Amino acid sequence: MDWKLFFMTFGAVFLAEIGDKTQLATLAFASDSRRPWVVFGASALALVVAAGIGAAAGGFLSRWISPAWTRRGAALLFIAIGTWLLVAEWRKSAA
Repeated sequence: MDWKLFFMTFGAVFLAEIGDKTQLATLAFASDSRRPWVVFGASALALVVAAGIGAAAGGFLSRWISPAWTRRGAALLFIAIGTWLLVAEWRKSAA
């Protein structure tokens, strides 16, 4: 087991997930349903499946694309999504 990689990945994902929309949605579902353990199980499974898809896609893409280009592509995707969300919010507030 590559413990350094394990803990670096855990730390990065943990910090990225704190306060994000997934955590807020989980909080909302748990408070609305009053069944926090059901919500925890469902959200944990969803995150595991999403992470599995990401890991499988990364492993698949690494056959043809270098890690540097994968990081650049991810960065551009984050910028594009952020820009899209900002523009959508500005349009909503202007209307």
